[in-house]
Amino acid sequence: MSLLSRVYYLMKPVLPRRLQILLRRKWVARVRRLHQDTWPVDRAAGDPPRGWRGWPQGKRFALVLTHDVETAAGHRRCAELAALEEKLGLRSAFNFVPERYTVSAGLRDELARGGFEIGVHGLLHDGRLYESRAEFDLRAKKINAYLRQWRAVGFRSPSMQHNLDWIRDLEIEYDASTFDTDPFEPQPDGARTIFPFFVEPRGDRGGYVELPYTLPQDFTLFVLLREPGIAVWKEKLAWIAEKGGMALLIAHPDYMRFQAGSFRPGEYPVRLYLEFLSHVRQRYENLFWNALPREVARFWRGRCAAPAGAHPGAWSALRVEGR
Repeated sequence: MSLLSRVYYLMKPVLPRRLQILLRRKWVARVRRLHQDTWPVDRAAGDPPRGWRGWPQGKRFALVLTHDVETAAGHRRCAELAALEEKLGLRSAFNFVPERYTVSAGLRDELARGGFEIGVHGLLHDGRLYESRAEFDLRAKKINAYLRQWRAVGFRSPSMQHNLDWIRDLEIEYDASTFDTDPFEPQPDGARTIFPFFVEPRGDRGGYVELPYTLPQDFTLFVLLREPGIAVWKEKLAWIAEKGGMALLIAHPDYMRFQAGSFRPGEYPVRLYLEFLSHVRQRYENLFWNALPREVARFWRGRCAAPAGAHPGAWSALRVEGR
């Protein structure tokens, strides 16, 4: 994380919400101009992994919908958001912050019964998870306890901070703390792929599947960049579908306005998200695999294993050996 980002996240708790957004809007406008050749599409990210044979059922691309629930307000909107997706025949994953607000066991159970997935989103959402190895180790123990308690197998770091080596200490099947390209994040080192990849085990620490998000986040598009519609999402999705990759989206119920009336700072109309889902259903009918993150991770882990007698790299996916 850059020094500027560290200062911002240190000051964030005392800055009024309107001022936070104003400062970030000025910054992202400049960043967008500087990275227009690699955002929203980084063409170097479109190459499939070695030995790629395609998605299940012969689908052209994978559609993975995820929600990071950052606040108690977002938590209150989850059931309504899930109901809207269910009407469209879609399912998603909801990632909750265990110790920032009260996470309802009833809501988790209701979502799980409806075919949705539950994941863990950091611990406190305070920007300090990777502050030091000692701090990470302390929090990892608590995160693992929540993973077991919630029967969750997936994790995403707040603010998309990540250390793929340290994350091996979590009891997970997959992590989702990276992206193909996103210069607006405090740690903007993109994975430069629109496919999952495998992070190898190291010593007695387990390996896991990494699922980078590949569609711009809703907050970035509609609040910071003030996009009036879903043109950017449609453009990026068309490219991902052409390349046969994974379209993984993060949308936040915290920032969605479900009712009519005046908007609070940082909100956008939920109709934009629903318009995108409807576009996917209509434009790409029968062409996409709407999978939960855990389903993609299990599929990917299976394809990473070489058949008996094969050369060790015969079916290998993109891999990270660690640092």
